[in-house]
Amino acid sequence: MKSVFRLAATTLVAIAVASGAFAAEFTKGTVKKVDAKAKKVTLIHEELKSLEMPAMTMVFRVKDDAMLAKLKEGASIEFVAERVEGKLTVTEIK
Repeated sequence: MKSVFRLAATTLVAIAVASGAFAAEFTKGTVKKVDAKAKKVTLIHEELKSLEMPAMTMVFRVKDDAMLAKLKEGASIEFVAERVEGKLTVTEIK
């Protein structure tokens, strides 16, 4: 019986990975302003499907200071945004 449950669990994980359930959803955006002192970035972005937000310009916190070095005004980026402690935060950049 244990092997049946183990097989079912393995199958569910494989389906989740294949469907992208664990993959971060990147959104295209343009850096409008970087405020390194406040650890914030203003982005003009496409729809944030994971947050159910339309395309707009808004301010985000950044997860860590190292991200700020990658952000230059006018640059086109792809990013992941999440709610972290209730604040909209950029958690990944590529």
